[in-house]
Order: sequence, then structure tokens, then C-alpha cells
Amino acid sequence: MSSPPIRHPAPAFDIFNVYFERIYDPTMHVVFALDGEVDEGAMRAATMRVVASDPYLRSRFAEVDGRPVWEEIPEEQWEEAFVLAGAGGDEPLHTPPPPLDVRSGPQVRVGLYRRKEGDLVTVSCHHGFCDATGALTLARVLFAAYRRIADDPGFRPPPREPYERSTDRILALYSGEERQQALAEEEQFIDRWRFPSEQTGRGTPRIARRTLSPERLGRIKAFGREHGATVNDVLIAAFFLAFQKIRDEPADREEPRSLLTSADLRRRYPGLYEDCPLTNLSIAYEVTLSSGEGARLEDIIGRVTAITARRKAGSLGVAAILFYEELMAGGMAAVRAFFDDMIERYRTSGQKNPVFSNLGVFDPGDYLPIPGKDGATLDLLDVQYHPCTCWPYGFLLITFTFRDRLTLATAYEEGPYSTAVVERFLEYVDGYLP
Repeated sequence: MSSPPIRHPAPAFDIFNVYFERIYDPTMHVVFALDGEVDEGAMRAATMRVVASDPYLRSRFAEVDGRPVWEEIPEEQWEEAFVLAGAGGDEPLHTPPPPLDVRSGPQVRVGLYRRKEGDLVTVSCHHGFCDATGALTLARVLFAAYRRIADDPGFRPPPREPYERSTDRILALYSGEERQQALAEEEQFIDRWRFPSEQTGRGTPRIARRTLSPERLGRIKAFGREHGATVNDVLIAAFFLAFQKIRDEPADREEPRSLLTSADLRRRYPGLYEDCPLTNLSIAYEVTLSSGEGARLEDIIGRVTAITARRKAGSLGVAAILFYEELMAGGMAAVRAFFDDMIERYRTSGQKNPVFSNLGVFDPGDYLPIPGKDGATLDLLDVQYHPCTCWPYGFLLITFTFRDRLTLATAYEEGPYSTAVVERFLEYVDGYLP
């Protein structure tokens, strides 16, 4: 009789990010553009050995007797982690690679796209497994293993024992009284508007992006310094004004309207999870603003900065953690009921606040050097990040910086959303930025 599979507990942040599949596709993709060919055999070996080294990468999400777990899968199923993709077509630069099935595993898929001008390598993860920082960390681990295997074909990453995936370490920093205060101070999410759509339902996944020059990034930073704001604050303000403009609804003017923005708890609690690299440690909080017709960046940047500074100075993330933990106390039935209620609210109100996330700076040094197939060292021409793909009523814009070039990017489903409207929205965000 075969022994039962090895199982590891799935914490609340993982579970909720799995179930967000009901309102968007939680698969995220990091795309690396190179100026030559990688060694396919070494990249495949690196992928398989990295999967073998991590108990969660070699698992699938499952619910066993009502208990959510990461269940390790047989080794023969690890082969799904590497794909030699066909050349040509829009994938992966304009159309995202296929979704990753979190319930099948493994929890990464590496795609190799052969192109005349140089290979593309994609690293795809499901948000139920890790957040954007986790996906970028995994890509760094993968390229490090590839580099070692190119030098020593017998190299294997050291095996990793099961590591902390819950937010218990953060809660342990706060007393019971402080936790209750965090809950009392938390503002309730209220959906007040949505991105313009042609219809509801599903469509064809697409990617839209706009990349700004280093000179533009310099002007954004200078504007921020002048107004005591971070680059992130400036981007939030431009996102808000562009969202108001693309809607062109008189009812929005001078009325409170909200967006969600993300925060990486690793930055708020540095060092707390250094030994837990591939986790979900990002939360969202609401930014509520109002502005009139013809408002400029200068008119709202002070309010944005005040909100973000207050949130960063407080017990960031604690209320969200407690909220999820309280729901989890009711079991998976309570989780499913929560999502049923949320989707019904979206359906009846037709409103869903948009989401903005700045992923920060992508350092090429995290991935270089990259040896090529013939032994030459490859250059990393570009890094792109494709976020979760949204359909009505969800909408997400991300930003990131690579080699001093700031990129605005969104992944959406064409049909329900108009490509022309999405592109015009990016133009508006660009237009509001210095």
C-alpha cells in the first residue's frame, strides 16, 4: 500500500490568493529578454532541480477533509515545470503565457522562447503560491542554479526544509491591545467606481504597456522631492487622475473615490522573513481621494503622501492579517461564502475599485551573469512583468523600473475591455506624470 502524500499547511494569505481566481487570473509572469541563446539542457535541469529543492514548489494546492494544504506531487509530474515554447506569435510579450494551475502543481513554469534576435525566458507563478516579490526571487534562484549548472553539470541546489509561510511572526510583534487598535483604525473597503467596460464576462488575454525614458523618471523623482513625495506617491496620484479622466463621469468630481494599492510586508518588517523566500507577504490598503475637473498632480499629491505616510508609520498589515484569520476560523465554508458575497456585491453594484501596485526597481545584477549556449556571456536586454489578468469588474495597473526606464503595464481581457480604452488610459497616466 502506497504511503499518503506529504502535506504542509496552507496559510490564510495563500488560501485567499488562490480563491481570488474567481475575479481574475492570479498567474504572474516575469519575462527576460536576452541577446542570444541559453543552454536549453542546463535551463531545464536548473528548473527541475530548483523544484526538487523546495517542498512547496513541488506541491499542489489541495483541500483535504476541509483543510487547505500544499500537497507534494510525484516526481514524474515535475516535468510540467519546463516548456520549450513555439516561436513567433504574440506570446509572451503581448499575450501572456497560459495560466498556471495551482491545484495541479508544480508551482512554477519556466518557458523558453527561441527567437532570431535572442531568447525569451519566462518564469510563471500563481499568486496563491507567492506574491510578486516571491516570483522575482524565484527567478533569481533559477538563474543562479542555471549559472552553476553551466559551470558544473552535477550541481544541485541544497534542499530546503519546510519554511514559515504564515504571518504569525508579524502578529507576534503586537500585543492584544495593539491588534485591537489596528482593527479599530482600519477603514472599510467601499467600492465606488470601476474601469469602463464594454460588457461583462470573459475575453482574450492581452498585455498593454508603456515605457518611459530615464529622463522622464528623473523628472518624476524631481517632482517628488519638490513635494515631499516618493515616486510611488507620484504614481498613485497620476493613476487616480487618469482613472477619473478615462471614466469622464461628472458624478465622480469632488466626490470620494478609492483605489487599492499594495504594500510588501517584507519592507515594513525587514529581516523577519529572510529565511522564507517564496511566500505571500503583500497586502492591499485603500487610498481615498477626491478632485474636481481639470485637477493636476500638484492638487492631490499632498493628500496621497499624507495617506501613504500614515499607513507606513502604523501597524501596516496587522488588520488585514486579523481579518483573514478571523474568516479562516470559520473554515473553508466561510471562505467560500466570503467570496460568494463579494462577487454578488460586484454584480449588483457594478462597482470595483481599481488596484495599483509599484513593484519597484528590477536590478539586472540579480540575474547576471547569464552564460549562453556557446559559452559566451549573454546580456539581459529587458525584464518585463505581466501581472494578474483582469476582466470586469477588476482592473490592475503595475509599474516597475529596469535600467532607469519606468514601465506602466496591465494585463486584461479584450472583449469585455476595449484595447483602445486601455491604451488611452495608459496615455492619460503618462500625460499626468512629469
